[in-house]
Amino acid sequence: MPDGLSQTFAALADPTRRAILAQLAHGDANVSDLAQPFMHDMSLPAVTKHLKVLERAGLVRKTRAAQWRTCSLNPRPLKEATDWIEESRRMWEASLDRLGDYLNELQASQAQAMESDSPTPATAQTPKSKPKPSPKANAKGKRHAGKTE
Repeated sequence: MPDGLSQTFAALADPTRRAILAQLAHGDANVSDLAQPFMHDMSLPAVTKHLKVLERAGLVRKTRAAQWRTCSLNPRPLKEATDWIEESRRMWEASLDRLGDYLNELQASQAQAMESDSPTPATAQTPKSKPKPSPKANAKGKRHAGKTE
């Protein structure tokens, strides 16, 4: 048997059931009144099945007075679902905040590393090129290369 929270979310998954709950948020209503907006799309038994799903999830209470069956909204399962969603939201926000902080630190350290690797205009030095040896020096060096004096 599914837990209450799972039943609540399963019941809320259908747009017809959410519309029924929206009607009941304005006040109690009998089954016929609740079914009226859906009669062009579905039969009364189909609406009754939706009401049974809502009733099993604890979202709707039915009372019987004579031949009338009055439905009312039970907000407790909605409150439990809202509390669960809020708890999850806080956990995810904290986790995403930590991720954001980490990414900011990472970007700052990368920017700092790039600044220390690249020379600043004041300290920038152009590489000095070696002077080309003159042809005489080359010739002289070649004559004496490998010879001992």
